[in-house]
Amino acid sequence: MANSTGPTKTILSNAITPRLKVPSAHRWLSYVLAFAGLALLATGVGFFAGRCQGAFTKWLKMHPVVAAEAGPIASSQLVSAPQPGAKTIDTEEISHLAPQQQAERLLELAIQQPDPSLSLIHRNLTSWRGHLEDSDRLFHLVMEALKSNDPRVRVAAVEIDLAANNLVKAPESFEKLQRQIQSGSDERYMALWRLGALGNRGVAPAEAFRTLKLYTQSRNQEVRFWAVEGLAMLGSPESIDALLDTLAHDPAAQIRQHAANALSRSGLLTGEQRLTAVPQLLNLLDDDSLDAATQGLVCSTLESITGASFGKNAGAWRDWWAHHDSREKHPSHRYAGLSLA
Repeated sequence: MANSTGPTKTILSNAITPRLKVPSAHRWLSYVLAFAGLALLATGVGFFAGRCQGAFTKWLKMHPVVAAEAGPIASSQLVSAPQPGAKTIDTEEISHLAPQQQAERLLELAIQQPDPSLSLIHRNLTSWRGHLEDSDRLFHLVMEALKSNDPRVRVAAVEIDLAANNLVKAPESFEKLQRQIQSGSDERYMALWRLGALGNRGVAPAEAFRTLKLYTQSRNQEVRFWAVEGLAMLGSPESIDALLDTLAHDPAAQIRQHAANALSRSGLLTGEQRLTAVPQLLNLLDDDSLDAATQGLVCSTLESITGASFGKNAGAWRDWWAHHDSREKHPSHRYAGLSLA
């Protein structure tokens, strides 16, 4: 994302200078007022720029950008086979891009049409590792991909993000994230998020859950926010129980809202897993100790998960659930890791 400037332009002055007229007093007043207006505008712009710079600095602290390694980056050749629906993807062109641009381009394409982009991502993840950086563009593409309704696209985003942050699927990566979380610095926020993602990819999921559950009890609201985010990324049955507890009991409305969102749509929980939360959500709907706002969150979560709508009528919800005969209501397995395939 290098910045480029156009060629410097040289302005030539006219050889003949016209005779200047002395401005009238009224015109002098107009000039003074115009100058004062410009000064105020410049002051406002400077203040706004300072505010933006401060916000951007904070953003960089929470989303650190890893510097690219010195020296040339070897191009990663794409391994692909002709597939139906691949007509809009120029694999030959993409194969000549550097690994960073390959990853960004294919993730962007996967958001638009998962096949065959996902298979290309899967085949090239290993060769990309060590050649990706957590750039602003890549991070924003990861966040966009995590909004996809296709779980495979979400998994691809997680895999690329882990590779861009040099987090291999091994205990040393888990330990690295644990150290960042315990450091007390701003890097702990994204470390909580990535700890859940790494656990979802099969690295110490039980230990990841214990850590994330512990930090949902932190006195720091921002830490609790990212612990909830990590639980959503972990996507295990235990995560659902912890998110339900946060939804019902966290003292901050923002965190309760975030837990509801994690249960209903964000993160890496499967549709089957989300349905297993329905009975407990029905119990919360009957809980008179919850305030009206939290009751509203419970209702919206139920509606998002099930597609039904009965408001706060607990009886109607229970009757619907009792007669809603579906395979997903009684899943044969509560948790299975998602894959790119």
